[in-house]
Amino acid sequence: MAEFWKSLPSWVRNIVVPVLVLILAWNVVGFVFGVVGALLSLAIKLLVVVGIAAAVVILVKKAARN
Repeated sequence: MAEFWKSLPSWVRNIVVPVLVLILAWNVVGFVFGVVGALLSLAIKLLVVVGIAAAVVILVKKAARN
């Protein structure tokens, strides 16, 4: 691998490879933030649904008491 690296032109080693690494790192970070954001969005929606369901149950019990 070291021989292959040394056989590359210097402009490839100094410009192309770092740019490719930055693009790959950016995509990985974007993917991680996307997954975390999707999970948080799902959790918030689930909490809203549970809250609405709890409010409906409380209101139905109050209405049944009267």
